[in-house]
Amino acid sequence: MADDSRPEEGHNPEDEFRDMLRDILSGKSSIDPSQLAGAAGLPNDPASIAALMSQLQGALRGGGDDINWDIALSQGQERAAAGALSPTPKERAELDQAFHIAALWLDEVISVAELTASPRLMTRREWVTATMPLWTQLAEPVATSISDSLTRVLTEQAPEELQGMMAGASQVMRSIGGTLFAMQLGQVVGQLASEVVSGGDVGIPLLSDQQAALLPQNVAEFGEGLDVPADQVQIYLAVRELAHARLFRHSRWLRLHLISSITEFARGIHIDSSRLEELAEGFDPANPEELREAMVNGSLIPPKTDAQLAALDRLETMLALVEGWVDVVTMEATGRLPKADAIAETVKRRRASGGPAESAFSTLVGLELRPRRLREAAAMWQAVTDAVGNEARDQLWAHPDLLPTSADLDAPQGLVARLTSSAQGAEPVLDEVDQALEDLLRDDNTERPHEQ
Repeated sequence: MADDSRPEEGHNPEDEFRDMLRDILSGKSSIDPSQLAGAAGLPNDPASIAALMSQLQGALRGGGDDINWDIALSQGQERAAAGALSPTPKERAELDQAFHIAALWLDEVISVAELTASPRLMTRREWVTATMPLWTQLAEPVATSISDSLTRVLTEQAPEELQGMMAGASQVMRSIGGTLFAMQLGQVVGQLASEVVSGGDVGIPLLSDQQAALLPQNVAEFGEGLDVPADQVQIYLAVRELAHARLFRHSRWLRLHLISSITEFARGIHIDSSRLEELAEGFDPANPEELREAMVNGSLIPPKTDAQLAALDRLETMLALVEGWVDVVTMEATGRLPKADAIAETVKRRRASGGPAESAFSTLVGLELRPRRLREAAAMWQAVTDAVGNEARDQLWAHPDLLPTSADLDAPQGLVARLTSSAQGAEPVLDEVDQALEDLLRDDNTERPHEQ
């Protein structure tokens, strides 16, 4: 028979930490739940606070290493649904017609493949659902780094008597830290859903199947205040969206290449441990606002290294090439629209400034999605079009080795000269490496007969 009189062996430090967190989440501690909601970037209302408590309690029960990105999706969907409107039958008919006209006009100016799927009209909530997989893919490296760094720093900064407790509870802390980050990302993407007008509006291919899509509510808001008929706005934005989607379908390698470049850059981001240590030394659990502010203002992400700057330059060049090409073909395709220039100017102003949610995303993960060299890229594509025509221009998207480089953006005359010579049947001018390889092969072929 077992001896029930033996003394307890003591509390597990992780259980002790869990008990402390349960007190916080159940309201038994002095921490105000509304302040925790503020740390997660949520509105200070009963529904948001209740949702936060539920998510954190779920994280406490789960305690796994992986971030539960379903939380980001649910937060984004709820944020996007606030004030959202479904398209009316009239709006659907008008935008379907706009896509039809846009496809016909684009066929006249580009030589890239048509889409196999019909364009979609999305609500804000549907846009969040469709794009969240890519947002989480882009954010995950930073989220993991913040969660790991915060856990390590708080453990190191804890008083000696709490070291055992903190070390035993590190997995729980990672889970809760990841939950807060996921909720923050969901809020940003949910807000972004009220700012974008299409699937390709932020420049990257958010929709995984090269799908073209417009958000009717946002298209209507885009046109408000402009002295432009609504149908012209709809056609112009439909042309831009179709051009973007058709480019990524035509160049099958492009989406993977671009997303791989973004995630490679994101994995190189590390967290400023000294800044985290400062926060940990003065951390007041009753006032987590300072920690939240550090997460969303980018101060936890230190200045970029030389390697990161080089990677960012390559990424920005690719983004600029995509957006510049879309600008040029859109301008040519919409030449029939009397107000096309006015709409194009509005698009440029929006792109230059970005929206609040886009700025929040850039500080959250340390990456701006708006290329700085867009003007140069558009000028280069226009010069190429004028010199060799639309078909030769679009053939440059057949393979990454054929694409213009950053140097071509600086001085497009050399690229134009090479393309013009090639179009006229001239032998291509080899660079130093290719010329050396050509000479080596020629020498090798000359020597072989003497060896026989």
